[in-house]
Amino acid sequence: MMFVIGLFIVLGILLINCKGSFLIAGYNTMPPEEKEKYDIVALCKFMGIMMFSLSFSMLFWLLSEAYEISWLFSFGLVLFLGIVVFMLIYINTGNRFKK
Repeated sequence: MMFVIGLFIVLGILLINCKGSFLIAGYNTMPPEEKEKYDIVALCKFMGIMMFSLSFSMLFWLLSEAYEISWLFSFGLVLFLGIVVFMLIYINTGNRFKK
């Protein structure tokens, strides 16, 4: 579990510094003409923040195991799923990342 949290933090650092745009599915597969229509800096920063948020929610899973408190796992899972749903809705509505 700590490996996954660490991986998400490293990915968050890469994305927030705009070094990991090739890791964003969908953007990576677009033709160059289509990529020019998107604000990659804003998209990378948003995805970086989301990676940090997801790793934070996974900390509750780790704490749940360490302290044997079952409701912490449930809280972390609901938080994780809520972040994913928010992320999907936010990215796919409103053309927020178009130039």
